[in-house]
Amino acid sequence: MAEGTRAKRLILHKTVVLVGMMGAGKTAVGRTLAGQLRVPFRDSDHEIEQAANMSIAEIFERDGEPFFRRKETQVIDRLLDATPCVLSTGGGAFMSADNRTMISKKGVSVWLNADLDVLWERVRHKDTRPLLRSPDPKGTLKALYDKRVPTYGLADVIVMSEAQRSLEAMARIVRETLLETRPDVLESQT
Repeated sequence: MAEGTRAKRLILHKTVVLVGMMGAGKTAVGRTLAGQLRVPFRDSDHEIEQAANMSIAEIFERDGEPFFRRKETQVIDRLLDATPCVLSTGGGAFMSADNRTMISKKGVSVWLNADLDVLWERVRHKDTRPLLRSPDPKGTLKALYDKRVPTYGLADVIVMSEAQRSLEAMARIVRETLLETRPDVLESQT
């Protein structure tokens, strides 16, 4: 790190909300980015699970997706009103126009855009994805991808999530992109 860089302090003014498909790296990159910025990391799915005292899969099974989506919106709203942080959201959270508006007004949405093949490699061995519990999980993932990508494209900031990049590199790219394009969100002070 250069001498001049060490003297700079990063100040987060608004919550950075990571959006994108399951497997894009929202949680892993989010934790790393929060560490780099020295701010809290939050995960909306984890917050919902804690409040309900059950897993996302159990909520889907017991109460259905519409109930889950309502709770998700409430949790995201609460977290956006709290101290600025890095917030990872579930893959479907950004599909709601209300959520998109709320996120852009109170924070900044960052789409971690990963190719379908990368996503499949990351999620295919996990059984914690309720939307992939189908006879053809790869086909289901592709259908979700095709349906959601145009909406993710509405994000305030877009960063490519590539398989060969380390978590540190991905977080650095998000950080630098925000510094260059969104001084209202993240600024560097000496």
